[in-house]
Amino acid sequence: MELQVTNSPFNQDQAELLNRLLPSLTETQLIWLSGYLAALPKTASPVIVNTSVQPVPAASPVSQEVTVLFGSQTGNCQRLAKGLTKQLEERGFQVSLSSMIEFKSNNLKKIRNLLILVSTHGEGDPPDNALPFYEFLNSKRAPQLDDLQYSVLALGDSSYEFYCQTGKDFDRRLEELGGKRLSPRVDCDLDFDEPAAEWIKHVLGSLNEKTGVSVIPVETNEAVEKALNTDQQAYSRTSPFAAELLENLNLNGRGSKLETRHLELSLEGSNLQYEPGDCLGIYPENHPDLVDTLIEEMGWKPEDIVPASKKGDELPLREALLRSYEITVLTKPLLEQAAQLSSNKGLQELVTPGHEEELRAYLINRDLLDLVQDFSLKGTPAREFVSILRKMPARLYSIASSSKANPDEVHLTIRTVRYEAHGRDRYGVCSIQCAERLQPGASLPVYVHDNPNFKLPANADTPIIMIGPGTGVAPFRSFLAEREEVGAGGKTWLFYGDQHFSTDFLYQIDWQRWLKEGLLTRMDVAFSRDTDKKIYVQHRMMEKSRDVFQWLEEGACVYVCGDEKNMAHDVHNTLLTILEREGSMSPEEASAYLTELQQQKRYQRDVY
Repeated sequence: MELQVTNSPFNQDQAELLNRLLPSLTETQLIWLSGYLAALPKTASPVIVNTSVQPVPAASPVSQEVTVLFGSQTGNCQRLAKGLTKQLEERGFQVSLSSMIEFKSNNLKKIRNLLILVSTHGEGDPPDNALPFYEFLNSKRAPQLDDLQYSVLALGDSSYEFYCQTGKDFDRRLEELGGKRLSPRVDCDLDFDEPAAEWIKHVLGSLNEKTGVSVIPVETNEAVEKALNTDQQAYSRTSPFAAELLENLNLNGRGSKLETRHLELSLEGSNLQYEPGDCLGIYPENHPDLVDTLIEEMGWKPEDIVPASKKGDELPLREALLRSYEITVLTKPLLEQAAQLSSNKGLQELVTPGHEEELRAYLINRDLLDLVQDFSLKGTPAREFVSILRKMPARLYSIASSSKANPDEVHLTIRTVRYEAHGRDRYGVCSIQCAERLQPGASLPVYVHDNPNFKLPANADTPIIMIGPGTGVAPFRSFLAEREEVGAGGKTWLFYGDQHFSTDFLYQIDWQRWLKEGLLTRMDVAFSRDTDKKIYVQHRMMEKSRDVFQWLEEGACVYVCGDEKNMAHDVHNTLLTILEREGSMSPEEASAYLTELQQQKRYQRDVY
């Protein structure tokens, strides 16, 4: 309804003012305003509107500016940053949201309120899209920031030595440059929802206190978590879908030392949507033998009821250890908490300062059974013990199918992990479940994990170079299936490698068909165990260095998927070498060239 003098108690100027203001308010702002006006004392002095001023613009006045920067490898920080931005805007703040790689560093001096959300990648490294800003901030070019208020949310994995290191580095460096913390940094493990919500509560409270802006109060972490969930699908990371297994095949030939499973899962009825480049998250089950041995070793009863989540859910002990808790990975925080539950002097000494090297060595390739056996933890009550365990994390796998080519299905490529360590056979939790205990007709709890940093170019005519040895080739099967469905015309080039041509050529029939049809323009392969000297994908790239450079100059996008520690590092260095050799660039110019490709989203990596 439009307010007029004839249908309201307002004069003409007041009515016009309200008609411009009210349509610009969000639903949350309208609710807050209604409550505020209703709570005013009846005897309060009337609000006087100065009708002599110029008309106000359609948008409500800006209360305070906040800059939100994110650095994200798989998209978690990006999603949290979007949810945070929405919360801030609903509370009257003007928010500038940007990935770190798109942020203009020379604007940093002008910022007064800065919120950073960043993950840690690999061995304490910044994500790809955070690296240029990270390097700028830690260089001599970084300005003094005496007028800056900031706070940092750090995401990481406590099973790694340099847990949340990138977030810690940002927090420390901003303080060194003169910044003042709005609220303390919060470090989040894999189960980040609750600590992230707590951080946001503190940030909102601090912004309100320091700026004087009236914000809508959020009373519970649960309310913040709900508001942060920008995923509109019914099934998500916190509410997975039970997907039926349709097919489970071993892609490796007879005699191979490897086992790679091709899984086809039904998404029928879930309404889950995915794009090439996205991942599927799976919540696996621990091996029943390990669970039973652990229960026996500790003297517990399988039917004892224990907490299964932080929300108060309870399950029988055996079921909780199978599905709810991680028992195959040891972390420093876990050992520190276990030492508090135990009187074992050896364990208590291991976690004290000065024993970092011993602790680091002990954590490698050991599990919960090792811990309880090595330090005689038998007798600790089950309810107390499970309270220190980490929630079972989902495993993310690159999707190997196109939803256009395979509606209501999703395909995965999973390499089975088996190895021996410390006198016992070890295995990958999810890969062994899929290889040994999962038959067609069974179901897996899954969700789609959107990966905004690994997407096909919007222009289907853009050339693409794909580098994916082993299971790293999975998303490129999705890429090509998608391009086949949409009739893309751009050139495509795949670099693929594995151990042996005869037994380990994953999806060989698919690649050969696409080569024959012209959808795949070129393919170069490297089978490392078929030659006296091991040959890898980066060697094939160097052999074709002139053509690789020519494709880059023609605007090609480069995609790298697979092992981050070795392969992706070697491929990155090979690209730098190609640019120096074929483009006559200095090392600095080659590095700047790749950074520019990243900024243009022409160099994307899905590495782990």
